[in-house]
Amino acid sequence: MDPVTLHVNIDRPREEVFAYLADIANHPEFTDHFLKGWRLTREESAGRGAGARYRQHGRFDRFGYYDLNFAQLDEPHRIVAVGRGGKFNRIRTFHQWTLEPNAGGTRLEYVYETEPALSTDRFVEAVSGRRGWFRRNGGKALRRLRSILEENRDRGARATIAGLD
Repeated sequence: MDPVTLHVNIDRPREEVFAYLADIANHPEFTDHFLKGWRLTREESAGRGAGARYRQHGRFDRFGYYDLNFAQLDEPHRIVAVGRGGKFNRIRTFHQWTLEPNAGGTRLEYVYETEPALSTDRFVEAVSGRRGWFRRNGGKALRRLRSILEENRDRGARATIAGLD
């Protein structure tokens, strides 16, 4: 799938937004409406190497399990995460959060991209409308992130380590 780029302005300092996003256990709080069942892959949920596994709930998504691991954290302006998912974990994913100062707040740009391994995976992404689905749900997630950081409301549950319910 071609990259999906989303933007949101958050009325909080860039360092605070970065610290929140750098802890992967916080991500279910604003994405739990379309990414379900978050489980951490290790005890330390912040910093390079922190990761989680989750399930996407979309149309025609029989193999919706994906993982996400922080590969690069350039404090306070960029976080890069990579992962895999889909059938036999053959679809690569790329996530990037870029934070820029913006009139006393932060302008957050989020980029999401998938790299299907097979032509059948590309076909399923195209037919299911995955790009539009992710744009709608990702936009809602960024609006929820803004409300969490600015007003401390609309919070979901934090991720836990697998088996600790």
